[in-house]
Amino acid sequence: MKLTIGLPIKMPPYGIPLFRRFYGCGTFGNGVLLTFLIFCVAGTFFAQAQQLPLRQQITRGMNNTVTTSNFFEGQQNASAKKSAATAALYSLLVPGVGEWYAGGFESGRYFLGAEAGLWLTYASFETYGTWLQRDARSFAVAHSGATASGKDDQFYVNLANFMNVYEYNDKKLRDRELGKVYDPDAGYYWQWDSDTNRQQFRAARVSSDRVLNNSRFVIGAIIVNHIVSAINAARIVRNYNKNLSENGFQWGFESSLLGENGVPDGILFTVRGVF
Repeated sequence: MKLTIGLPIKMPPYGIPLFRRFYGCGTFGNGVLLTFLIFCVAGTFFAQAQQLPLRQQITRGMNNTVTTSNFFEGQQNASAKKSAATAALYSLLVPGVGEWYAGGFESGRYFLGAEAGLWLTYASFETYGTWLQRDARSFAVAHSGATASGKDDQFYVNLANFMNVYEYNDKKLRDRELGKVYDPDAGYYWQWDSDTNRQQFRAARVSSDRVLNNSRFVIGAIIVNHIVSAINAARIVRNYNKNLSENGFQWGFESSLLGENGVPDGILFTVRGVF
């Protein structure tokens, strides 16, 4: 729907003749009132120019009527629109926050809840896996005589697969992997007291590794949750801005100097709106 409101103001034909040379015609009353209105309009335009983008247009009609137009479009829509990049960034940092910014927390709360659940799951896997690993290695030290200090994960894999360090070294020598041979006198000696205990340690080590690997999959799920939430937040902002453009309105303001032959004798104020 379009709406246009115009308010013409013309000078009355009375007053003491003065400023005729300034305007080319007119009276004292006409000149004073017209000058006052022109300054008011100019001041209004100057103030608006400090705040809003301004499109100015000065034209002269066929009858030399002077017109000055100032039109502002879509200011409410522009100020109310939201940034899809900002929403995506918020959700990349904390899933659900971007949806809250976009006004669609109905879906964002699920991402936020999933984030909390995934971190709790990760903490549970890490705690339980570390506990199993520590317990298994303590068992191995007690039943194999191995030294735990300064050993990496691969050492415990070898400890679980061989009864003693000499059996392990023989295998590496046969495979011509001399760089992987252990020095028993440098803290790499072990000898299991029974094969049953070795197999029990091996099962416990595999179990702890499986739990710790699950925690790494949870980290992957957390990253996916962040990305999907960011995409969803950007989608909500896009739909929000689209609906705003369709349902919003534009407004504008114009002022024109009325007169003929280049001589102003009034002002026309016009307000236009598209709803």
